[in-house]
Amino acid sequence: MRTNFVLIDSENVKPEFIEKLKHDHFRVVIFVGANLTRLNFPVVNAVQSLGSNGSYVQISSHGLNALDFHIAYYIGKLSAAHPDAYFHIISKDKGFDPLIKHLRDQKIFCARSASVLEIPLVKSTDKLPPKQRAADFYEKRIASATARPATATTLLSAIVSHFHKLLSKEEAAEVLEALKAVGLVAVNGKKVTYPDRG
Repeated sequence: MRTNFVLIDSENVKPEFIEKLKHDHFRVVIFVGANLTRLNFPVVNAVQSLGSNGSYVQISSHGLNALDFHIAYYIGKLSAAHPDAYFHIISKDKGFDPLIKHLRDQKIFCARSASVLEIPLVKSTDKLPPKQRAADFYEKRIASATARPATATTLLSAIVSHFHKLLSKEEAAEVLEALKAVGLVAVNGKKVTYPDRG
């Protein structure tokens, strides 16, 4: 499988779901601004778990679009060394789009996504069964939350939001059913309760 470089613009998007890139065909580079003095532990932990396939680039000075230019430079450098690679820019900044068009015209595979979860290769390998999705959702959004969704409608919305709106209504309903099946959630009419709180 061709190498996929994932270049994350951490000034524009929150680096997350790095664990989804824990495959031999992914290389992850997180670009951080000159002012950044610390990174969140979950991000550092996820990148370290990638071993030599995960790294950081901190730009050394300030300037308009300075980080964007660094990403452009690295794509040029890496594409020369890996001409068959695919490059994924993770950023909501549409300013990258003219560069991406030019790269494609040069037969360099490149695309921009707002989230790691939008990378087509991640989507195709991220078909978790409802039970696993339920466990992930509960652990990250419900277990330690002080305010939990009180109705089935808001809970379904929270499930869809948690998975970056990539689930259909049917898939979200399957996650809710999985939560109910293991006793983490009880639904009575429209009301939702969480039995673990007694």
